[in-house]
Amino acid sequence: MERSQKEEGLISQNHWPMAKEGLPFLIPSAILTAIVAGLGWNLLTFLGILLTIFIAFFFRNPKREIPDLPNMILSPADGKIIHVGECEEDRYLKERALKVSIFMSIFNVHLNRAPVSAKVIEKSYNPGQFLVASVEKSSLLNEQNALVLETEDRFKMLLVQIAGFVARRIVCYVKPGDTLRSGAIFGLIRFGSRVDLYLPLHVKPLVRVGQHVKGGESLIGYRV
Repeated sequence: MERSQKEEGLISQNHWPMAKEGLPFLIPSAILTAIVAGLGWNLLTFLGILLTIFIAFFFRNPKREIPDLPNMILSPADGKIIHVGECEEDRYLKERALKVSIFMSIFNVHLNRAPVSAKVIEKSYNPGQFLVASVEKSSLLNEQNALVLETEDRFKMLLVQIAGFVARRIVCYVKPGDTLRSGAIFGLIRFGSRVDLYLPLHVKPLVRVGQHVKGGESLIGYRV
């Protein structure tokens, strides 16, 4: 099947060493560091180097080996599992669901990846508060972007990008009608955040609270 221009763009972005959203921060920092170095200001040069390295580190896009396994659901984010359990999802899916929450600290990779190959059938952005993302009520109260995904065989799930106390910018590259390949990058959240995944109850979870996962590589669960 021929790929769309949007799919090609998402695929090519998977191979960049860092997220493009980091360039507006990285380039000025590198230029200013070079200027103060030329002026012989050693302390400012040292601080500029540290800042530039941190920016590159934060927006990094490490290579991931995407598992090609049937019925598997991949982690959409890097971070620590802070919740696994059933809940009533009455905003989008309008049914009971298995909720898996991933907290992304400032030191994690902040790119978000598709948990399955699917089509985006709904997208909803809601402005909100900026509570600490590890707090459970941030799932409902914080700024967030929700995506309802559906596979070719009608398997439906909800993925929610949630801003945190430090994070004030959610980025999402896709819109309703776009298709995503499993493990493909579709967005990011800057500087500490959270991703909630709502799955049908027949999904068997493979993660536990406290476990660390990698986006596009770690297995969250499988369909039974």
